[in-house]
Amino acid sequence: MSIRLRLAIQFGAILALTLLLFSMAIYFATKQSRRELFTQSLFKRTLVVGHAYADGQDTRHDSTQQKSYRRYLRQLYRTLPAEEGRVYDAADRLVFQEGQGPTKPVPASWLAQVRRSGRAVLEPETHYHETVGLLYRDARLGPLVVVASSIDEDSRQQLEQLRRLLAGGLLAALVVVGIGSWVFAGRALSPLRRMVREVDGITATDLSQRLTQAAGSNDEIGRLAQRFNRLLESLEAAFAGQHTFVRDASHELRTPLTALMGEVEVALLQAERSPAEYRRVLQSTLDSARQLNELTNGLLQIARASDDPSQVPMAAVRLDELLLQAHEQLLRRHPTCRVDLDFGELDDSRSFTVYGNEALLLSAMLNVLDNACKFSAGRAGTVTATLARKGPHLALLVADEGPGLSPDDLQQVFVPFFRAASARAVPGHGIGLTLAARIMALHGGVVRMESEAGKGTQVWLEWPDNHRV
Repeated sequence: MSIRLRLAIQFGAILALTLLLFSMAIYFATKQSRRELFTQSLFKRTLVVGHAYADGQDTRHDSTQQKSYRRYLRQLYRTLPAEEGRVYDAADRLVFQEGQGPTKPVPASWLAQVRRSGRAVLEPETHYHETVGLLYRDARLGPLVVVASSIDEDSRQQLEQLRRLLAGGLLAALVVVGIGSWVFAGRALSPLRRMVREVDGITATDLSQRLTQAAGSNDEIGRLAQRFNRLLESLEAAFAGQHTFVRDASHELRTPLTALMGEVEVALLQAERSPAEYRRVLQSTLDSARQLNELTNGLLQIARASDDPSQVPMAAVRLDELLLQAHEQLLRRHPTCRVDLDFGELDDSRSFTVYGNEALLLSAMLNVLDNACKFSAGRAGTVTATLARKGPHLALLVADEGPGLSPDDLQQVFVPFFRAASARAVPGHGIGLTLAARIMALHGGVVRMESEAGKGTQVWLEWPDNHRV
């Protein structure tokens, strides 16, 4: 079942139920009101019958006047269908009876109730028939009980007409509501149908298309289109980054492979060579293999740092101990590099503890320190690594006295395989800072960098408070 049909059915059902309850409320309110009016009219007729009967029993009137009263009563009882009137004297004897309806005995207990309360209903309206009694006091005849009963035929006809009117109106309303809900549901869902058509035209080879958004549209469908367009932008950027990454990685891998194959091919051109020549070829081959290994390890670490954070094992990590490990490994790589460590002034050693992956964080620190040492080589400069609090963050600042970067190069340092003009002579592949940035992003942190040509470079690794233990 389509969403449009479900919306039309649900809206129609809700409105139908509302109209049904409203119609029933109108019908029963009208029925109750007419029942009360009919009961009051019967009580008024008992009062008239009491007056007429008492006047008709006056001995001061002659027989002709008494007969005229009886004719008046007979005419009165012909005005309502199946109307009947009875009068009981003080001894509960039936002294007068006139009407068209069948005579039903009246219980003595009910007559006593009428005498006590002044009025009472013997038969609440059932099938539009009702019987009431009224205590009529006469100084000469004593307390009389006047009973009147009749059928409310007018109410029967009008309520039947009201039922037909409400049923017809409800049926017509359902038809109108069904058509209207179908039309309005179609109009409400038309942006979704347009979005489906546009999504069908988006493929992995062309992610530049975007969903059309109506001007000023800020409803749920408009926000859905905005979120989907953001997703497309992220996918397009990811695909473009992947394409660039594969292209640059292929280029970087090709360089040591070409050098390795060239050395081997040259070595094979001559049948015999001196041991020193073979040693040189083997050393060159080993250097190329090491370069390949470093590059492959870097690429694997970048891929790992791009994983889902929920799939990366995390635990409490002491950054001060991790920095000491990185310093130890760094000195093995660059024995001549001078690195000064500063652990700031934190009150509690636990303030250095964060929640993260130890191997990845060590790699991020090592890459930043390695860059600082490589670019400080030959300048007799000192690399400083300061671990301290910076505002609400815990930060590691690595500063060197290298050649620095131009503003244009500074904007591209986190692009994979990017090498600044001043770094072309320095060994590397241009993936160290990229790896560090992805590792920090995986841990909810950031990497910031400031540099000025000829004045060195400062790199901050910052961890937010929600990743501290």
